[in-house]
Amino acid sequence: MNPARSVLSPGLLCLLLWMPFEAPAQTPRPRARASDLGIPFGGTPGALNAITDVKGVEVGHTTLNSGAATPGSPQVRTGVTAVLPRGRDAVAQPVFAATYALNGSGEMTGTHWVKESGLLSGLVMITNTHAVGAVHEGVIAWSQKRNLTWELGLPVVAETWDGLLNDIDGFHVRPEHAMQALDAARPGPVPEGSVGGGTGMICHGFKGGIGTSSRRLTVEQGGYTVGILVQCNYGSRRLFSVAGVPVGEDLTDLRACYTGPEAPKGPFFSQMKPCSQRASLKPTHPEGMGSIIVVVATDAPLLPHQLERVVRRVPLALGKMGALGENFSGDIFLAFSTQPVPTASVASVGMLDNERITPLFEATVQATQEAILNAMLASDTMTGNQGARVYGLPHERLVKSLRNAGRLPPAPKPKQGG
Repeated sequence: MNPARSVLSPGLLCLLLWMPFEAPAQTPRPRARASDLGIPFGGTPGALNAITDVKGVEVGHTTLNSGAATPGSPQVRTGVTAVLPRGRDAVAQPVFAATYALNGSGEMTGTHWVKESGLLSGLVMITNTHAVGAVHEGVIAWSQKRNLTWELGLPVVAETWDGLLNDIDGFHVRPEHAMQALDAARPGPVPEGSVGGGTGMICHGFKGGIGTSSRRLTVEQGGYTVGILVQCNYGSRRLFSVAGVPVGEDLTDLRACYTGPEAPKGPFFSQMKPCSQRASLKPTHPEGMGSIIVVVATDAPLLPHQLERVVRRVPLALGKMGALGENFSGDIFLAFSTQPVPTASVASVGMLDNERITPLFEATVQATQEAILNAMLASDTMTGNQGARVYGLPHERLVKSLRNAGRLPPAPKPKQGG
């Protein structure tokens, strides 16, 4: 809507301008990804370098981003992300699945049945901590319209906490936003950064959010694909590492700060400084708080116990990035295989020989690292709740740190004029 051309009354216009913007967020402003910068994580990415390289997988977002970034008015920086292993058309068909939690200070509903049955029915939803109930309700309402409440009756809904940048206590995510994310799910490129459930998230002290990556195994290894999607909201700056380089030691400034006349209210923000004092090198809130949700998809023929072996390798990637599984970090992961699940009362199913599973472990570690960095690279600086500001990861300084450590080739010398 163009306010200059609006014929609405001023009161109604103000109300509409305040209401959360509900966007499918399928075409955010493109930014360089890790592969564009030449950052080495190993392996061969799929065509899209995204979880949707695994055939059948679809991803959708609903992004809520509204409110003036000034104290006294609600700032909404949140949303919902949906991952459909078999897409909307086959959403009721289960997939073999497994879950694992490195540290359980978080929530992922529906995991008891995943562990019990070895099956994931339908979908994975990701949102903020206080919106789990609303998203759960939205999935049930969406399934009711499709006569699928039995099949989708125990939805998997995961969360991370966005209360620094988002007015999380305002309960702005509603059931219809979950339904919109499901309706927006598509194959193809996956929007990253400050979209969907990742809109208000923070990663290693920089703006975080949604990230994705993939790896394709060689023909000799089976030619299988592993795709990763993360909602990145974890980690300390001090330990932040990329491709084996402790880049957090070079990026000690650009700490979270506030733009208003006083610091945001809350027990975690008492040390936050005004943005005019950006030279502060100390953390402004306890490091290591937050969480990360990781979804691992593959087309390899794996049974649930093998998928558990795969998903237990995700923490190796987090450790390489500088995670410790800190006390208040909810590090919860789910893996699924898109191979067909037989429906006969007695049926045969294929499985990969365990002696051939190690390349899938390596692909999972590689793609998870890259997905985390992609989430950060895609995210711009954001100002949100009570004027709090979190800075985007500076690409140029990251590249410089990696070049200084010999992990990237030197910058090309400028051409001499003729």
